[in-house]
Amino acid sequence: MAGTIASLDDLSVAYVMDPVAAADWLIPAPVVWCILIGALLLMLRKRTALQPLIAIPALAVLALMTLGLLWHVGVNGTVTMTMGRWLPPFGISFTVDLLSAFFAATSSLVALAAAIYGRNDVDDSGRRYGFYPFLLLIMAGILGAFLTGDIFNLYVWFEVLLISSFGLLVLGSRRAQLDGAVKYAFLNLIATTLFLVATGYLYGLFGTLNMADIAIKASELRGAAPLMTLVTLYLLAFAMKAAAFPVNFWLPASYHTPRIVVSAMFAGLLTKVGIYALLRILVMLFPVERQELSFLIALAASFTMILGVMGALAQNDIRRAMGFLVISGIGVMMAGLALGSPAGLSGAIFYAAHSMVVMTALYFAVGIGAQLGGSFRLTTAGGLYARNAAVAGMTLVLFLSVAGLPPFSGFWPKIMLVKASLDVGAWWLAGSILVTGLLTTITVGRIWVLAYWRPAPEAKPVAVVSANVGEFGAEAPDAMDLRPLSLGAMTALAGLVAITVAAGVWPEPVMALAQEAARGLLDPSAYLQSVFPVEATQ
Repeated sequence: MAGTIASLDDLSVAYVMDPVAAADWLIPAPVVWCILIGALLLMLRKRTALQPLIAIPALAVLALMTLGLLWHVGVNGTVTMTMGRWLPPFGISFTVDLLSAFFAATSSLVALAAAIYGRNDVDDSGRRYGFYPFLLLIMAGILGAFLTGDIFNLYVWFEVLLISSFGLLVLGSRRAQLDGAVKYAFLNLIATTLFLVATGYLYGLFGTLNMADIAIKASELRGAAPLMTLVTLYLLAFAMKAAAFPVNFWLPASYHTPRIVVSAMFAGLLTKVGIYALLRILVMLFPVERQELSFLIALAASFTMILGVMGALAQNDIRRAMGFLVISGIGVMMAGLALGSPAGLSGAIFYAAHSMVVMTALYFAVGIGAQLGGSFRLTTAGGLYARNAAVAGMTLVLFLSVAGLPPFSGFWPKIMLVKASLDVGAWWLAGSILVTGLLTTITVGRIWVLAYWRPAPEAKPVAVVSANVGEFGAEAPDAMDLRPLSLGAMTALAGLVAITVAAGVWPEPVMALAQEAARGLLDPSAYLQSVFPVEATQ
């Protein structure tokens, strides 16, 4: 353990000598599983028919692994496994508490839905060029970021998911995709550079990268080291990753360009990794500095949620509107981070899990609606309710959920955040959340009326879409190749809709998980005890 190694002759002082409990193998298993299956799919990339047949069952197994890990943590508390059997902080640790296990399980369910939806959305060319391997590898990066207990390895897993996201973003190599990929890559690389600079600065100050070790030493260095500068760098880097104001302009410039299943994965998962990193570092490691920055974070949250929904209200392209709604939701989560109270943090955690499910499902619904109506544009769409009432009904449920209306999953975390804001006198932040909900209702109501309820406009000639350009042609971005709806796409959409309905009608289990996860951030003693059993109790 840190500071207790007197002699390397006695390996029991430096090594973990006890055998690993069987249940603890669930800690690294999700990441290892994703990498192994991704490598297998890469080797079989020319066998395009086999790709979904392997990937979908593999992701179902992944979901079971992460749900098992969530159960394990819920029953036994925070668990740690250190690589190479070296005791921390010398060994690299995976430390899993309720927050990381909850996010890992939710993201795995979303990835399974994406794989099922992608069976119809991704053609043979997309499979051959790596859709399913990239999907598994991006999940390895996401899960690694959630489960790691080491800040440098948090950076490494961010790089894994970032590189995989580049591959998914350009899959198809259309002009719009390449343009969006350049903007996406440039801004994310700036954020990654800031993250790396901050991590180097942190190591210079603390001499360690283990999160539990940093949490223990932070109180000793406070006042003697420029921790506010360090935390500000992390805040800027992760705010850019999460697409918070004023560093959010890369998201609406890129999320509408790839295939719908890729946009859905990005909207549901990627920005939430940034939110997770903000919660982990600012709340657990540097709570005093977070408190000092709370007003600035609250301002950024308010601008993010209101400007995001105003951007959505101004859009004619439904995909672009969805991208701005992703940004608006990030502002809601950052409001909880700014409050920093148990109620505020639990509301942010609940809302993040809700957003993973609902934003992914909304992109699925938008893609299915475009298949039915032939367009993503509100000016040319219409009559979708008459074409398929089931799809229209599920889309309406998702619209109401993202607006925060009962009885769906978006209602409860917003109520929690509004109450938490009023409890500390931040009436203007509560007002921002309520105004955002109103504007979101108007936005989705406008889309519903024009695209679903309004009769279909008279058919007009559109540019011919060749078989090798994917969803839309380069010169006619709203032209869609009308295809019958697949059972897989409908199943993926229905599954996610069922989750948002269940979490809205019976929110107590999710609320309890979020509250316990928030308590673990505010009082990290169980986290520290898991990594340093002796030091944490002294």
